[in-house]
Amino acid sequence: MKLYRFITGPDDSAFCHRVTQALNKGWELSGSPTLSFDPVKGRTICGQAVTKDVDGVDYSPEMKLGDY
Repeated sequence: MKLYRFITGPDDSAFCHRVTQALNKGWELSGSPTLSFDPVKGRTICGQAVTKDVDGVDYSPEMKLGDY
């Protein structure tokens, strides 16, 4: 089964740590990162898609993808 996540957050070190943690759990980058500006909060928001192949597990909408 292939899992997909889209990690988002403010453009700060915490966002980079979340992506790094996913990579170290076996997730792979999927495409380029995205950036947008939130004018209300005055900050840049990042997004990065990641995917992961998992054997022996069937997909269920109740899955918490970050646990894999």
